[in-house]
Amino acid sequence: MKHLTTIALTLNLAVAGAYAQQTGADGQQTPVKMTFSGSAGASTIDLKQPNTTTGEEDLAGNGTLGAFTFRFVNAGANGPQPSSTCSGLYFQSVAGGGLLRFQDGSMLNVTITQGGDCIDLVHMVAHCTRTFKINGGTGRFQNASGVLTLAETALPLLADASNNPVFFSEAGTLTGTISGVALEDDSRDGRR
Repeated sequence: MKHLTTIALTLNLAVAGAYAQQTGADGQQTPVKMTFSGSAGASTIDLKQPNTTTGEEDLAGNGTLGAFTFRFVNAGANGPQPSSTCSGLYFQSVAGGGLLRFQDGSMLNVTITQGGDCIDLVHMVAHCTRTFKINGGTGRFQNASGVLTLAETALPLLADASNNPVFFSEAGTLTGTISGVALEDDSRDGRR
């Protein structure tokens, strides 16, 4: 019986080691790639930025850091801005931030540092990018830092009485690097 306990403990520690990698203590950055889908529309939250409109996205996905939900609020310029990379209308992000919540209950805080929406009026699609600075969080993300880049495609789902799109479907990726976090397989949470 004693040997079975030792074997079980050894296997348990080996499995835990395979599922968690410690980063950040040595400054190592881990590449991140996550995919998501969800919805977006106007927000009741007002970021009090002059000449902006506040929007909100509610996303869910999976990837390097495990299954997650991501809600973020973004203040974007009211009118189109000049852009050398957008052939349509470009609306620049001015301020914002969000929270990624993972299945183990850990949360990752982010703030928008740059980005915007390139709207193709011919095909009625928007290509959106946001760069997020990681500002720590809770649980395994308490000491996290790094940068994530969101790249998504938005399609209009619903228009208002004036035929202006007001509700959108979103799908895309979050990529970048993170340090200061133990990477875990969130599927393990159900076995605890």
